[in-house]
Amino acid sequence: MNVKSAKDAKIEVHQGDIPSGLDFGDAVAVDTEAMGLNNHRDRLCVVQLSAGDGTAHLVKFGVGDDYSAPNLKALLGNSRVTKIFHYARFDIALISRYLDVACAPIYCTKIASQLARTYTDGHGLKDLCRELLGIEISKAQQSSDWGTATLSNDQILYAASDVLYLHRLRTTLDAMLVREDRAELLEACFRFLPTRAALDLKGWIDVDIFHH
Repeated sequence: MNVKSAKDAKIEVHQGDIPSGLDFGDAVAVDTEAMGLNNHRDRLCVVQLSAGDGTAHLVKFGVGDDYSAPNLKALLGNSRVTKIFHYARFDIALISRYLDVACAPIYCTKIASQLARTYTDGHGLKDLCRELLGIEISKAQQSSDWGTATLSNDQILYAASDVLYLHRLRTTLDAMLVREDRAELLEACFRFLPTRAALDLKGWIDVDIFHH
């Protein structure tokens, strides 16, 4: 189902875990919202999921929650399900810290865009949705308070929009990468992502260890 706006999507908000029995197929779009962008300081507040079918599931974590989330952890740790992110580096580090799950296999639309769309420096999700899908998404809630006890309607729509289109972006970017003979390079980058996230968590977040 190709939704043109999060307002047209079905969005379900869950507290602390997804219900058992949800089937996301062989690829699930994933995103996270936290109190900020510092993995050592800012707690995980929301995990968003979509099977690319026009439905988004939001898992809300409150202050004091133990992040046990057995159903969510089983999905994220399932090696038969590809996890599609935009800027996976941040999300998988946050998921590793709070949910103690190593996400694999991984696909990152931001990395794919960097390799495929070398004609631009606009690799944000908003840029990709506009150019490749003809869809305008708002990032106005990006810096809002995700630790609030109850998410606002604007926050819910924003969070859903971050996962609703990732499957379609993956398909388009993959075609471009095959055309430019860069698909193998992409896979090599994905294999390194868990190590890059681990370096972030260990304190090398602003250091390029390959730099001279």
